[in-house]
Parts: sequence; structure tokens; C-alpha cells
Amino acid sequence: MLVKPAMSHLLLFFFLLFSCLNVAFVAARGDLKDKENPFTQKATSPLNAVDVANFAKLTAAQNNVPQPPVIPGISFNIYGPYEDYFKNDVNFINYRSNSSESESEAADPPEPSSTTSLVNNKKKLATNSMKPSDNSLGNKRVVEPGRFFRESNLKKGTVMPMPDIKDKMPKRSFLPRSVVSKIPFSSSKLSAMKEIFNVSDNSAWERIIKEALKDCERKPNQGETKRCVGSAEDMIDFATSVLGRDVILRKTKNNKGAMQNILIGAVNAVNGGEATKPVSCHQKLYPYLLYYCHSVPKVRVYETDILDPKTKKKINHGVAICHLDTSTWSVGHEAFQALGAGPGRIEVCHWIFENDLIWTIADH
Repeated sequence: MLVKPAMSHLLLFFFLLFSCLNVAFVAARGDLKDKENPFTQKATSPLNAVDVANFAKLTAAQNNVPQPPVIPGISFNIYGPYEDYFKNDVNFINYRSNSSESESEAADPPEPSSTTSLVNNKKKLATNSMKPSDNSLGNKRVVEPGRFFRESNLKKGTVMPMPDIKDKMPKRSFLPRSVVSKIPFSSSKLSAMKEIFNVSDNSAWERIIKEALKDCERKPNQGETKRCVGSAEDMIDFATSVLGRDVILRKTKNNKGAMQNILIGAVNAVNGGEATKPVSCHQKLYPYLLYYCHSVPKVRVYETDILDPKTKKKINHGVAICHLDTSTWSVGHEAFQALGAGPGRIEVCHWIFENDLIWTIADH
């Protein structure tokens, strides 16, 4: 278990001691075992110390990188196939989106080589799904069972469906901040970005890059503080800028229980069950590891043991987030289709998916 530091600057020193972070987070309750520590150099970015130094020399005289640099040590390969890719974060980052808009984006993965498993998966979900309610837009659609739920479900002994929380993203790594800060990340510099990543016009990866830029450059939702981060240092800086320096990292331990019924075991309300403003970070598909991190007010965070309903054995440790104020959400949001009611009338909860992250103030 990770020892919670008594002094916040020790936590920052520990994190910043290592320059980058890979996607295989193993924290449960924000805790890390030494043997699985992802903050080691071995588990980090594709650049070694020599390559970082060489890259720094190449870009020392380029304040805004007017010409795309050749980045030593990195091969930005095109990931695929895409049949298992779903945009799981679409309804967790932009609450103002109508369900019809979200549906079109979530159901259209970039140029899949095969749609067989995508179709089969949708059929499986439709077979077991709860009936959606009508909304004022006249749309009806099937919402994945368990994708959204009420706070009352988070009680010991509750049997409920678990959505597909599996991480569908390709394995990638953060880049060191000294490197990622030199790579352009702006719609105005799309041409330079495409050259760096060897992306052709009208390709799947052009669409992926544009989509990431759209979410990262979008105006924040009401009350939201947001930032996209491509390095461990940037994520830590953002989290501590919102929460202060006494923070802890939490995540759902694994993907066991996905797409089946689960039994809720012991439940812990983080920070004594107070409504807080945690920082949640959702993966974005991008050539290197990129997270959309944001903080919204009036949120309660829970940790719970997840059990097999038949054997009663623990199979997972989940983190769930409950949005207590939904008054600014779109009336067409799929959460209301799944749960009924509408903006401001109910709270809405969802799980933190595999390899997504949430930062909270540390419990003492």
C-alpha cells in the first residue's frame, strides 16, 4: 500500500522524481505497491535520458516549434485495429451534449478494419438493456445497463449491472514534460502536428487528432475547470492547482465484473461523504498518452468492493463518482434517458472506468 505522506511536498517530490508515467496504473484507494510502481523509469516513456537531451538541443532555439522536429527515439505508429475501441468518455466530459450528438460520436470509431465485434457487442447490450425513457427531443435509444445509476445503488448488498469499463485504448506512454511541451498541440498548428506524427490527409488519425483538439479546446462546461495533459508532471500540477497539495490518486482496480451483474460489498464515502470538487482524468485516443482532466463542483466520490453475486467473492475494487447537481446538463443527456427525470431533478452516478483516474483530497 502506498504510504500517504504526512507532508504534501513529499508527495510532489516523489511524483516529480520520475519524469513520466505509463498507462498501467495499479492504485486501489490511491495506493501503489512498490513492485508495481508505474513511476519508475522502466515503466515510462519511449525516450531515454540521452534522447531527451538530444531533443532538447534540437528544439532549444525553437520557441514555438515553427518547423516540426524529428523526435529521436519515438516511432508514432498507427494503432489498430479499432473494432474494440469505444469512446467511453464522451458523456463524462461534456454534460451539455445532447444524447443524439453523443450517440453519433460514440458509435463511430475511426475507420475500423472490422465492425464485427462492434456490432456483436451492441447486440449484446441491447438484449440486456433497461428501457430508456423518452426525452423532449423525441429521441429513444438504448443506454448501456449500469452506465449511469443513482446514489442509492451504492449500498452494501445491492445487485446491479456493471457497464463495459474495460480500457479499449492502445497501450501508450506519457512523454516527459520537457518533450511534450515542445510538440505543438493546437488546431492552428494541425499541419505541423500531422507532419510530426506522420499523419496523412483525411486519414483516421487526422480525425483522431482533430477530435482530441476539439475536446481539449472546447469551452469548459459551467463550473468546470479543465486541462488536457500529456505528461505526469502536468497532471500532478493540474490536480494540485485545484485541490491543494494534500492529494491522493484513486482508480478502479481492474475490469472484472464488466458487462455482468455485480454485488456491492463494503462502501466507503471518500472525504466523509462531503460534496467536493475532485479532479477526474479520462483517456483520449492520441499518439501518446493523453488525458482530459477536469473538475466539476458538488460531487461525491465512493470506493466500493465489487463482489461476484453468486460466490460473494471480491473480484474488483471500484471507484464511483456521483454528480449531485445536474441542473446545467442537457435535457437530452443519455443519463436522463436511462434513469428518467431531467436536469436538476436527480443526481447521476457513474463508475471510473479502467485506467481512468480520479484525484481527491487525502483522507486523514
